[in-house]
Amino acid sequence: MTDAGQIPGYTTGTWDIDAVHSDIEFTLRHMGVGRSRGRFDKFEGQIVTADNPLDSSVTATIDTASVNTGNADRDAHVRAEDFLDTDNHPTATFRSTGIRQNGETWLIDGDFTLHGVTLPITLEAELGGFTDTSDGGKMLGLSASTTLNRTDFKVGPNGGAMLGEKVRIALEIEATLRG
Repeated sequence: MTDAGQIPGYTTGTWDIDAVHSDIEFTLRHMGVGRSRGRFDKFEGQIVTADNPLDSSVTATIDTASVNTGNADRDAHVRAEDFLDTDNHPTATFRSTGIRQNGETWLIDGDFTLHGVTLPITLEAELGGFTDTSDGGKMLGLSASTTLNRTDFKVGPNGGAMLGEKVRIALEIEATLRG
């Protein structure tokens, strides 16, 4: 058991992800030499911190149509049937199944559903901490990342040199404690 008392400011409760102060970004190889980047602009989720931090949980939902690569034509292509197919798969979801600690790093295991395919993934997370806000509330921050194989989720063409199969996902999350 991890001692919550060893985490400065640790507070139990349900926290809502603040999408205004959070980011979900992705990076993948393009043409084998460069990197293409993007983000999702609409998402929501909750973090439930338990008495024992290892019993905590995370859920999140991403609006896949909110993909933003900085180029409207490319965004339309990524939303299309041969990639995210947002008309048929309007959301991606994550639901944690367990949390482990590895030194200063937290490993958040969970089921990720994208493009109608659900697979287990592990997010490697770093707890930024807990703090009081100027309006008397509480906030927590964390950074997390993982690498997915897009073809495992049936996103985009298999093989070829145009797009890499590995997609790096990076999250910067701030969440507020429910009152």
